[in-house]
Amino acid sequence: MEKYDTIIVGAGTGGTMAARTLASKGASVLLVDIKAKQSIGDKVCGDVVGEHHITELKLGTPDNGAFEYNVKGIKIYSPNEETVFTAADQEFMGFMLDRTLFGQWLLGKALDAGAELMDSTMFMDPILENGAVAGIIAKRGTEKIELRSKVVIDASGFHGVIRKKLPPMGFEKNIANEDIELCYREIRKVKKMQEDSNYCEIYLNQEKTPGGYAWIFPTSENRINAGLGVYMEGNFPSPKDLFFKHVATRPIFEGSETIKMGGGFDPTRRPLDQLVGDGVMLIGDSASLVNPIHGGGIGPSMKSGVFAGEAILDSLNTNDFSKAGLWSYAHHFMTNYGLKQASLDIFRRFLIATDNTDIDYGMKYGLLKEDDLMAAGYGEEFEINITDVASRVFRGIQRMGLLNKLRLTHSMMKQIKAHYLDYPETPDDFDAWKSKTVSIIDEARSKLQGKP
Repeated sequence: MEKYDTIIVGAGTGGTMAARTLASKGASVLLVDIKAKQSIGDKVCGDVVGEHHITELKLGTPDNGAFEYNVKGIKIYSPNEETVFTAADQEFMGFMLDRTLFGQWLLGKALDAGAELMDSTMFMDPILENGAVAGIIAKRGTEKIELRSKVVIDASGFHGVIRKKLPPMGFEKNIANEDIELCYREIRKVKKMQEDSNYCEIYLNQEKTPGGYAWIFPTSENRINAGLGVYMEGNFPSPKDLFFKHVATRPIFEGSETIKMGGGFDPTRRPLDQLVGDGVMLIGDSASLVNPIHGGGIGPSMKSGVFAGEAILDSLNTNDFSKAGLWSYAHHFMTNYGLKQASLDIFRRFLIATDNTDIDYGMKYGLLKEDDLMAAGYGEEFEINITDVASRVFRGIQRMGLLNKLRLTHSMMKQIKAHYLDYPETPDDFDAWKSKTVSIIDEARSKLQGKP
């Protein structure tokens, strides 16, 4: 029986990038996916990727039409839609994707590099030897297959099918509802595109989209990707019902034709604290590597695949596939994109706890500035200097609660980023680091959201 260097369960954006990274350096890689080959890439999402991700990963431009439309930036609307913040710099420029063609393009890159694909195959169970993952049991048709490898990567998406079937290894198996958004999305063909159709539009409204937002993203041929997400805590409403009530009724969709529809889950939290175990790694949505504010996961997923592949290449040189041997992946990701994601998790909690009246007032009168939202979009803590504080206090005399909460948010974003820069270089100090992480998040939950 053939034994691979790495088996990757899930041929999405993270899985294909990990496969390409490994195979291009001569490692033997098997991609396993439940979908048929021609359907890989077909997924319900916002279909946007930042240009900076494509540039940083040196991917080039797809030759199959996967980049459908250039996005110049993002417009963020206040709940009453009287104030609009516009982000039009490099961080917010990108491409609307034909999601299936983009997935096929990345898959082609992995296969061209030498990776193998076993499609239409379902993961069943991990193979465990001496407490370490040593492969998987899969099912293809009616046949069960035993597949062996030195490392297994869970790139299976939100549901984390491997992670949930592992014995106690320190991984979080389930994600709390307060850290999940339930989304509904449609692709619609409209009669006429609106002006400034190169901008993605995000609508904040705690009554219409509690804990989330609605989006209207233009694409080619008079088509629009539109949808909304809601915070899944408590007795949350149906996002599909809210879509038809608050989005589909907008004038631009009058007489429109629905081309695709569907829903899905989006993890909107900091990364899972532990990303590796003995013989196993988590990447992409399986590790909750998603921007907590806008839910974008394509860029961080691709980056995590590259980082994971590079760590495995190092482990192949040392023949050490233990948690310690694979730990460099976790350290690399957490001290780069992970710290931004953790910072955004704090800002997300601020937004969830802020009602429409405060958001309207804050955006209109500058308590919450355009630069603040832009910095938060980068995963950066926004700066509030002494002069700025005085100015905001003068404008915010009627909203001191909001202003104080904003200042606390700024402080906690700064605190958690500094903490993530201290992510341990070995597993030995991980428990203490995780304990402090949980303490910071609990404090944010209590002080920003008023929750125990």
